[in-house]
Amino acid sequence: MSFTSPFTGQVIQPTDVSYRSVSISVNTTLSWPINGSAIDNAVARIMDVTATAAGLSLSMPPANQASVGSDALIRNVGANTVTIKDYDGNSIASVAPSAARYIYITTNATTAGTWGNIAFGVGSSNVDAGALAGYGLKAITNTLNAAHNVTTFSSSYTAIASDRASYYVWNDGAGTLTLTSAVTLGNDWFMMLRNSGTGTLTVSPSGGDLINGAASISLQPSDSCFICCSGLAFYTVGLGRSTQFNFTQLTKAVTSGSYTLTSAEAANVVQKYTGTLSGNVTVTLPQTVQVYYITNQTNGTGAGYQITFTTGAGGGTATVPAGEQVILLCDSVNLLNASTIAAGALNVSLVNGTVAAPSLNFASENSTGIYRPTSGELGMAILGVKLFGLSSAGLTISGTGTFTGGISGGVF
Repeated sequence: MSFTSPFTGQVIQPTDVSYRSVSISVNTTLSWPINGSAIDNAVARIMDVTATAAGLSLSMPPANQASVGSDALIRNVGANTVTIKDYDGNSIASVAPSAARYIYITTNATTAGTWGNIAFGVGSSNVDAGALAGYGLKAITNTLNAAHNVTTFSSSYTAIASDRASYYVWNDGAGTLTLTSAVTLGNDWFMMLRNSGTGTLTVSPSGGDLINGAASISLQPSDSCFICCSGLAFYTVGLGRSTQFNFTQLTKAVTSGSYTLTSAEAANVVQKYTGTLSGNVTVTLPQTVQVYYITNQTNGTGAGYQITFTTGAGGGTATVPAGEQVILLCDSVNLLNASTIAAGALNVSLVNGTVAAPSLNFASENSTGIYRPTSGELGMAILGVKLFGLSSAGLTISGTGTFTGGISGGVF
């Protein structure tokens, strides 16, 4: 049977069936209502469809057997979603319960053809929420609802346009979130950000853009904020910082080896270390900006064991012998002694120190320096060995001496 007009050479519109009510229990393929067709599954201009089971589909007839513009209005009057497909099995649209779709042929060169579709809404006048949901929105039944997808990340990332309304959570040490240029993201773009990691998270715009008037901002652990774009720059809203200024103390028992503080432990500005040391101890602090008041109350004096503090970032470290305390300033990489000068003081008092850890020593060699061996004596240690002692009884030097200028005076 031919579907081409002998007068125009164009495909002929099939005979029109105005309305059908169809109930399907299996995947069903429709046919065009052509005169003389004995198949009773014709497509109608208006169809009420009921699917008796979930996941069923209704396939349209071959597109190359009808004219461009051949159409059907399909309304789902059942309780299950129905998928409308072309003749080759490609999805055209999904029709939710109580929704309707108007579909029509736009090209008919193949059996599949190309079909346009228009959502006629849900019920009597509602729009299709699923077709309208964009970034930050989610269709729940027939309504649009706010939705902020949560994404955790542990390596540096660049936020892009599709991250609009998303919620990003950092969960590692120090890291960087780079923002795509403000011009590209445009006015009204925003995202939410939280630092749930153990180090500083740096937020850096690109292309010379500023955030809060600066080239970058830093989020310390537990900080959070909205990042909003004006199309020219970035701003934060509700940059959450702790409002508690009370000092809290961490008491941690150590023996030997390495310890890494959790974010909860490192939140204590005052830290006391106890226990009997059986070896040197290394404590890793978070890579964040902070001041620490540390006291080493371990029993490690006899063997000369000490506690060394580091951020693990390859910067400066600080070593605290047993029985001593220190104020450390962390710049997220280096640990620096905060007590390098006593402003306005007439004198400076030092702890006694030991031969293994002189009270006045060097950051790169803390076993060399000056200490107080006993009452009324000044001692000097070189690499943990006492080589010089000065008291009211005189000078005591261990080892031999080399005097390039000679020796004069006194009796030898």
